[in-house]
Amino acid sequence: MRITIIGGGPAGLYFAILMKKAESAHRITIYERNGPDDTFGWGVVFSGKTLANLRAADAESHAEITREFEAWDNVDVVHRSEKISIHGNSFSGIARLRLLKILQQRAEELGVEVNYRTEIQDLESLRNDCDLFVGADGVNSTVRLRYAQKFKPDLDVRAHRYIWYGTNQLFHGLTLTFRENDAGTFAAHSYKFNKTTSTFIVECDPQTWERAGFATMSDEDTREYVANVFTADLNGNPLLSNNSKWINFLLVKNTDWFFDNVVLLGDALHTAHFSIGSGTKLAMEDAIALAQAFQQTTDVKQALESFTAARRPVIEDYQAAAFESMRWFENAAQYMHLSPMELALSVMMRSGRVSYEDLKKRDPEFIAKLTPGGRL
Repeated sequence: MRITIIGGGPAGLYFAILMKKAESAHRITIYERNGPDDTFGWGVVFSGKTLANLRAADAESHAEITREFEAWDNVDVVHRSEKISIHGNSFSGIARLRLLKILQQRAEELGVEVNYRTEIQDLESLRNDCDLFVGADGVNSTVRLRYAQKFKPDLDVRAHRYIWYGTNQLFHGLTLTFRENDAGTFAAHSYKFNKTTSTFIVECDPQTWERAGFATMSDEDTREYVANVFTADLNGNPLLSNNSKWINFLLVKNTDWFFDNVVLLGDALHTAHFSIGSGTKLAMEDAIALAQAFQQTTDVKQALESFTAARRPVIEDYQAAAFESMRWFENAAQYMHLSPMELALSVMMRSGRVSYEDLKKRDPEFIAKLTPGGRL
């Protein structure tokens, strides 16, 4: 097959790897607008289940990825300067740039052609010159925009704002920290992803954002303000910026996932709020599902139909849970009256995916601390 992929992020690279691994005769070309060392953000997170999927799909890249991981089993909830730890959770973090380098190297070894710093203007000519055309070009996908009448996207820009920083303060677990000041309520999502650095994502509601005066602040002033909010948590470590800007989360859905020989993958196809997991995880699992569809048939239409039928219910369930989690954080100020233990329980059960019984199995000690009877 002749396969053209727009986007050299995790979704596009991993799909290319899996297809080339399955059939070396495939001619696969990736076009990426950024350079090979350009990436935004800091660390990304994978669950234990996702790691098992990656191992089954490509043991070689899995071995490299897991060699770089920082792993933990605890979720820490910090409220009123008290930290509540809930164990029995399987997570691992890796630097986003390191993950990309591993996938780039694996793709190169297999003979995938990657064209960096290449912005494609004529998508139609490219898609007419290949058997399969993949739009894996992220949340602001040009492929999705170009063929919007075909995909019929539903784009929901949320009012909440977030900013993605790094810090040399190490958070030994997935840490959810809640702080308040005169402007309002701030929530931080943090975790280490290598020996020296942690991701530090901060979000707040639009009223808090406006009262804090972020609209007129410089990058340096913004980092200083946010660091002051979380001064007790950063231990004097500054926040690190990598083109970090305040962003409104964009919830992406598409009525149709493909047409003719064109299909979307990853954030171009769907997004799920970062409070429930990594878009990178979903993107790479999309790639696995699409590659598996082509293992069953060489007919492009049948494969894309099979991919959609298998993957859509999974994504819809995930997005439904992510929506509940997102709404919880959008209304975090309403929960600040809770005690640290009460807030921790509410945080853990926010998406509907983790039940009280699940928590009891994962960490019976946490449940036992709630009340003598084990309930609030």
